Amino acid sequence: MPSAVDTEREDPLIGFHFALDVQGVIAGYFTECSGIGSETEIAEQKAVNEKGVQVVMKVPGRLKWSDVTLKRGVTSDMQLWDWRKMVEDGDVASARKNGSITMFDQALTPKAKWDFKNAWPSKISGPTPKSDGNDISLEEITIVHEYIVRVKV
Repeated sequence: MPSAVDTEREDPLIGFHFALDVQGVIAGYFTECSGIGSETEIAEQKAVNEKGVQVVMKVPGRLKWSDVTLKRGVTSDMQLWDWRKMVEDGDVASARKNGSITMFDQALTPKAKWDFKNAWPSKISGPTPKSDGNDISLEEITIVHEYIVRVKV
């Protein structure tokens, strides 16, 4: 008879914060991370089957990678802004970097990791503070890349 409590299950991970490693150097810690993943476009191919009926077949198209967006509270660290400045100055070749994103739990134990290749920052934005506000000022960076894969921690 099955037990009412499943003791064999694994709880989903809870992301507490994320570390961005660029070329072996921690570029920052972030409270939000989105866009990790890939997608295959779908190409529709019109064909006629053996019975003479027109059909539309869906076949895999181009592979594309999602842009990764990271958010954190503003700090005095200029490393990400300097990285973006390389792109602004037209030196995208030097700005392309390999790195990883590591997700930590509340006990600061690494729980998941993704490695990326040939990444560069396509966007960076600073805070939008209000004088009557009480919120933490956030900055956001968007990183584009040519490959990302989840690896074992």
